[in-house]
Formats: sequence, structure tokens, C-alpha cells
Amino acid sequence: MTLFSYHSSTLGNQLMARHIEKTNPALISLIQDLKKSSYENKAPIWKDIAERLEKPLRNWPEVNLHRIDMYVHEKETALIPGKVLSPGKLTKKVSIAAWSFSEKAHEKIKKAGGKTLTIEELMKNNPKGKDIRILG
Repeated sequence: MTLFSYHSSTLGNQLMARHIEKTNPALISLIQDLKKSSYENKAPIWKDIAERLEKPLRNWPEVNLHRIDMYVHEKETALIPGKVLSPGKLTKKVSIAAWSFSEKAHEKIKKAGGKTLTIEELMKNNPKGKDIRILG
């Protein structure tokens, strides 16, 4: 995965490209698998998630349980291409897939009868990407 970032140089106000590369091997592998699954299953949702994960970490969403509870129905799976945080209360049995979960969020989801998944697990269980709601 190769990305470019622009920054001011010491030679004035010229913009110069700085080469940035993802270094987490698990993330690189996930992005490649998402793109491959998108192509093989004709499911554009996985390509969208791969493109979101390719962006800088500071641009990844952090979604609170309150927002998940508000917008996701029990028959859907919430997909967060970032981190799930614990503020709020979960009142439904919801499956949630994300790159990461805070410890408290993980506990609250289990306590409400919900299920936590990695993005890889969701992609393998639901290759067509049906009944998934992206938050963040």
C-alpha cells in the first residue's frame, strides 16, 4: 500500500510529496483481501471499506455505542472501519464488526447480547455484503 502526503518544504512554500506506507502487516493483508473479495463477489462494499482503511489513521472514525444503537437495526450488522468506543448504552442484540474495540465497548456489547467481529470475519461470513450498515 503506497500513499502520498504533501508537506511544506524547508525551501519555501513549495509542496512536496512525502511517501507514506502502511506498516501494519495485518492491515495491509486485510486491505488486499477486501479488494479481492470485492472483485470476486461483485460486492462494492468491500472496496469501499478497503479505501477507507487506506486513509491515514487520524481520519478513521471512532463510533460510540449510542450511535450504533440509534442507527442500526437488530437484523443488520454494523461495520465500523475504525474503532468502537463505549459511551452510550446498547439496547439491542447487534453484531458489530470493526478494526478495533475499546475494552469497555466490548464488555457492553457482550452484556447486551450482541456480537463483536473483526472485519475479516464479517467478510468471510457475508461475502456479498448483505444487511450491513457502515457507520463512521
